[in-house]
Amino acid sequence: MGTAVPFDAVVLAGGRAARLGGADKPGVRVGGRALLERVLAACAGAGTTVVVAEPRPTGRPVVWAREEPAGGGPLAALDAGLRLTRADLVVVLSADLPFLREQTVRRLVAALCAAEGADGAVLTDPEGRDQPLVAVYRSAALRRGLGELAEEGMGAAGSGGGGGTSPGWTAVGSGGGGALPDAAAVGSAGSRGAPPEGAVADSMGGGAPEDGAAARSGGGSAPSGGVADGSRGGGGALPGAVAAGSGGGRGASSGGAGGVRGLSGLSLRRLVGGLELVRVADSLAAFDCDTWDDIAAARARIREHGHVLDEWITAVKDELGIELDVDTGILLDLARDAAHGVARPAAPLTTFLVGYAAAQATAGGGGTQAVADAARKAAALAARWAEEDRPDATGGAPAPSGTHSPDSAPDATSTTKPDSP
Repeated sequence: MGTAVPFDAVVLAGGRAARLGGADKPGVRVGGRALLERVLAACAGAGTTVVVAEPRPTGRPVVWAREEPAGGGPLAALDAGLRLTRADLVVVLSADLPFLREQTVRRLVAALCAAEGADGAVLTDPEGRDQPLVAVYRSAALRRGLGELAEEGMGAAGSGGGGGTSPGWTAVGSGGGGALPDAAAVGSAGSRGAPPEGAVADSMGGGAPEDGAAARSGGGSAPSGGVADGSRGGGGALPGAVAAGSGGGRGASSGGAGGVRGLSGLSLRRLVGGLELVRVADSLAAFDCDTWDDIAAARARIREHGHVLDEWITAVKDELGIELDVDTGILLDLARDAAHGVARPAAPLTTFLVGYAAAQATAGGGGTQAVADAARKAAALAARWAEEDRPDATGGAPAPSGTHSPDSAPDATSTTKPDSP
């Protein structure tokens, strides 16, 4: 169920990392990969992944968003990311989860789908505490709760703005179009209406006014208080947003207030405390890196004997963009057989050739079984090779004097060999 049900993902990656001395926490490497990249790999099954932070190069295509005002806290950031999602289910993650895996995300989705009436499914830490930034929620429940909190915050601040209204976010895509309530839409032909409290830039780039939202789909930097939309185009309803198509122009306005400012500084638990949640225990996946001691602990665990190979294979596959699951035991056995039966350098060369052959077979629909088949053939060859080095080996060798070998020519004798003229 977890893999069949569509979901989007929102990754919050724009915090100040005060306990890391203001370091770029999403870019800190654990096991050779940035923390943000590890989290993006875990939510690779999402239809759309929105990262709320300043844009940066990533290995997977994402949509960029930014809370307004910048640094407004997790609720404001979640609201900004949620506005660029469309799925009924939204996975919400922090960007500092070194041990989160895709199967854990699937477990969360499956748990929520199986729990009738629940608003979300959340991981718990070793002490049983909820981790609201390792969770999946029904997007309708999040929008409803965010709207109520924004209205309360606006009222408490004495603002005249209505709760839950658009803060003037902008989405920029390659496709454009779609109904955009409370927004101006720019289609591929370049027509545009009057954008309310927002700004719009076309997907080919160009500057956007301050307090708006804009960046080209290639991932240029977005101005403060804005949103950059990545490779996925427009379409769909994005309440309170401005969208631009591939040929759209750009407009300008004063930038927005709206509900987000009512969310600034509020705790995330103000939102999730009012939701009906189911719990999924996974203390390792819930481990987050708040301090340098946490970073050191994560790096040390990855290098432990029982984990290092799985971590390394996962890192290599992610780096090379390989989705195929591989039985590492088969490859290790093959490497051992090649090293012992042929020569030590034969181990890496053989496994490389097996991978190459499996890739060719997989292109024809071989799938994971192609690796096992290629490894079996290569292992059998290594065994035959090693057999010939045994002192009593006769298989495949010229027959001793006075005997006949099945591999010999019919007229072969002790004085006439099969390859004699």
